[in-house]
Amino acid sequence: MFRCSEVSPNLRPFEGSAPLPALLRWRDTVEKISKSAISAARPAPKASSVREWKLLLASSSVDASESDLAGIRSLLMQSEQEKAVEWETVLRLADEHGTSSLVYQNLSRLGDNVPPPVLTSLRQSYERNIHKSLFLSAELIRILDCLDALGIEAVPYKGLVLSQVYYGDMAMRQSGDMDLFVRKQDVVRIKSAVRDLGYSLRVPIPANAEEDYIASGYECTFDSPAGRNLLELQWALQPRFYAVDFDMDGLFERAVSVAVAGRAVKTPSPEDLLLVLSVHAAKHVWGRLIWLCDIAQIVKLENLDWDGVRSRAGELGIGRILHITLLLARRFLTVSIPEPINDSVLADHAAAVFADEIAAAVAAGVTYEEHQMAYFWLMMRLRERLADRVRFFTRLTLTPGPGEWEAVGLPKLLFPLYRLVRLGRLAARFARG
Repeated sequence: MFRCSEVSPNLRPFEGSAPLPALLRWRDTVEKISKSAISAARPAPKASSVREWKLLLASSSVDASESDLAGIRSLLMQSEQEKAVEWETVLRLADEHGTSSLVYQNLSRLGDNVPPPVLTSLRQSYERNIHKSLFLSAELIRILDCLDALGIEAVPYKGLVLSQVYYGDMAMRQSGDMDLFVRKQDVVRIKSAVRDLGYSLRVPIPANAEEDYIASGYECTFDSPAGRNLLELQWALQPRFYAVDFDMDGLFERAVSVAVAGRAVKTPSPEDLLLVLSVHAAKHVWGRLIWLCDIAQIVKLENLDWDGVRSRAGELGIGRILHITLLLARRFLTVSIPEPINDSVLADHAAAVFADEIAAAVAAGVTYEEHQMAYFWLMMRLRERLADRVRFFTRLTLTPGPGEWEAVGLPKLLFPLYRLVRLGRLAARFARG
């Protein structure tokens, strides 16, 4: 029987890439980059000034024109009444919002307008991302080759795949890990396969609860000797209680073939990816600018099937989430909303109100605690259909997970009682605010 450990460790993503042992020396770097990623559950960082925020937005363009660069220069110009640019704030924001590589690409074109130490810091971040991308590309190919040999289909997305396909360069987007969509029925086999490759499950699931977890959960996260949280297997778009029942079989059928580091891989179609990334951004209250940069790159495609996008968003009840995402991309990145969907977006007045509220929060560095009542209330309000709000609330209150299994150990026969445990834990959490 074939085992993934039999996959040759000498595989290279492309000619001239650094040897794997050399890349492994970047373990500490990988760890630091992983820790630098901001999540919506963190306390709000120090608020930024308007000027530094505008500079971040202007410098986070993927294909900045000379006119765009002139706009950046004007922000750098200091009048007698203005303070100097707070470069420490700009660097912090670029790191938190995942756009350091884009900022470096644009500011490095401005020469003497940017202090040398700032460019040095950005260049170092850019180079770290190159090395990590090389490592992740080698690992992704190793994992996909292993799964192919076992006859298991996987669809990578986000990270370096998204960067390669939609940015034209895997180094232009900071990549923290590898995200793979897999089929629910393959999860157990894939867990065993990647274990052969040196990956260990981040949060072990009790054997008697694994079936329930796969049914109600959506992902497994793995560590490796090279770093933590480097691999995520996802068989659903989100946890079941979010009530966005995406057709994963359809996603696999519509997946397109692209080249990543010289290897052909399947990734979601642009239409599916637009919806997937919009829902992901909404889950984290659009708290990182890079997520909108991703959306902008997809929206720029001239052959996008907007009728299909609107139809699928309507079926899923995420039309408002899509509209908010497009409005935020327009506001922050001056991306035009495509004509086929423009009227629908502008007619959604509730989406405009949400976009105003969220844009102000993101610019001010405000974040939401994902386990607080205010966050769940917002997630419900984002849905345009009452039925979806009801499903969200019902599933939220009655779907147990690892927290319940860890809190109380019950035999398989009594697993239905975990719903009561779930209700009790939620009540305690909401009582704390």
